[in-house]
Amino acid sequence: MNKMFSAAYAAVCYAIFLVAFLYAIGFVGNFVVPRSIDASPTALSSVMAALLNAALLTVFAVQHSVMARPGFKAWWVRLVPKHVERSTFVLLSSLILLGIFWFWAPMTAVVWSASAAVPRLLLWGVFGLGWLIVLISTFMIDHFDLFGLRQVYLYLNGKGPRPPDFKTHFFYGLVRHPIMSGFIIAFWATPAMTAGHLLFAAATTGYILIGTRLEERDLVAHIGQPYVEYRRKVPALIPFPRPKG
Repeated sequence: MNKMFSAAYAAVCYAIFLVAFLYAIGFVGNFVVPRSIDASPTALSSVMAALLNAALLTVFAVQHSVMARPGFKAWWVRLVPKHVERSTFVLLSSLILLGIFWFWAPMTAVVWSASAAVPRLLLWGVFGLGWLIVLISTFMIDHFDLFGLRQVYLYLNGKGPRPPDFKTHFFYGLVRHPIMSGFIIAFWATPAMTAGHLLFAAATTGYILIGTRLEERDLVAHIGQPYVEYRRKVPALIPFPRPKG
């Protein structure tokens, strides 16, 4: 029964992540979903909307950063079985994201807008490219480990947890954090930038810059010199070539 529950729990957590991921595309792009970054019902003033949105983003940043730290994980697995620790992290992150999408208060003052057809199409193309980079990058490392399924699979087969291999191929040979690069592209590429969208893009980019530094500190501690060399050779987010020597 414990194995059946673990498998069902991991599957449900992954399904909720998929819903959150797909909703995020519609939310940022302002299409399909009932509440989006510029089209959600609100009676708040611009100041109150900004405060609410900042609070929502802060909740996600704190949860995501704290639960990703090794020290927290070491304590957390005393309460949550180790094989579903990652699934629980994914579940809570996804639920908070869905909460952000649902309670977001739009700030629709236009900061900039592309009115011509060609620039708009180009920006939509870049928007789609960003999301595609995010998705493909997850499979270039270990998509199923990243979202908690591999850990449960190993548990179901009587095997202990195994850390994923350190991989530096494909996109990871261009930048160290291609998933985050994809998010930044997707969040900023829009034919119509509103004040609310700008707040969202700026805040998430700032969090990504801080979060990747925290993550790399943990990676250096876990992987050691190979990661130090990798960090020396490969840029973090923008694929500019590093000078040799």
